[in-house]
Amino acid sequence: MTTSAACHILSAGFSFHRKPFHMSRSEGVQYYLLRLQTEGRSRTRENGAITTVESGDLMLFAPNDPYYLSIDKEVYPVGKPRIESGDYHIFCSGPWIEEWWRRKQRPAVLRLPMSDHILGLFRQLVLEQRRLSDSSPDISACYLQILCMEIDRLMIDQPAISPKAYLAYRMKQYVEEHASYAFRLEDVAAHVDISVSRAVHLFKEAFGTTIVKYVNDVRLDMAREKITFSPMPLEHVSETCGFANYTYFHRIFRSRFGMSPKEYRIHSRAQV
Repeated sequence: MTTSAACHILSAGFSFHRKPFHMSRSEGVQYYLLRLQTEGRSRTRENGAITTVESGDLMLFAPNDPYYLSIDKEVYPVGKPRIESGDYHIFCSGPWIEEWWRRKQRPAVLRLPMSDHILGLFRQLVLEQRRLSDSSPDISACYLQILCMEIDRLMIDQPAISPKAYLAYRMKQYVEEHASYAFRLEDVAAHVDISVSRAVHLFKEAFGTTIVKYVNDVRLDMAREKITFSPMPLEHVSETCGFANYTYFHRIFRSRFGMSPKEYRIHSRAQV
């Protein structure tokens, strides 16, 4: 049996809604459905109750599972209530998917922090399905199997995230995604609709470090990579990694790595 026969993708795409959208099917969908909320919010039915699907949440449905999806105006921290919902979705079938599904109890909504790897796999699947001249069902099927196994690994690594920890992981995700830009603690807190003081407390409780220190650590790791592998001027490295000025960047870089950015560039390239 070929890979594509064991694991078949019927449809893979991206949707972005700025108008109301509602779908309710008690008989469910015909195939397995994996839907990743990438932007904004939507609502679905989980254990008989309507629940909010946040950015990063993954919806999982087997054939004949009751399916409900609603997209309407939501209140966000900044601006007026608006409709804003983006998602990647994959409809698939085949004996491999059936066997994978049976391995675990699959919730309707899997609440895990956004993974760049998961997001990249969804994007790659969509791009592969759009190829006209050189499409390969086997390649698409392999990507889907990797995606499913990555989902299982995330469930094992973070088997039970409490509501408080979930907020902390969403803040961590925000920091990692926006590290190269200037932002404030207020922006991080607003991302999860809580106060700054509560955001600071939850983050420290979950990760044992402050938001500010974690931001700087992420930015410094980005800067270290650019210093080593790119010809970019050091001042430009500082700017593109989200630091407000080079003086501050120079000081905390030396504190973290024991040498200045210029000295680190010379040392790291001598090792390559």
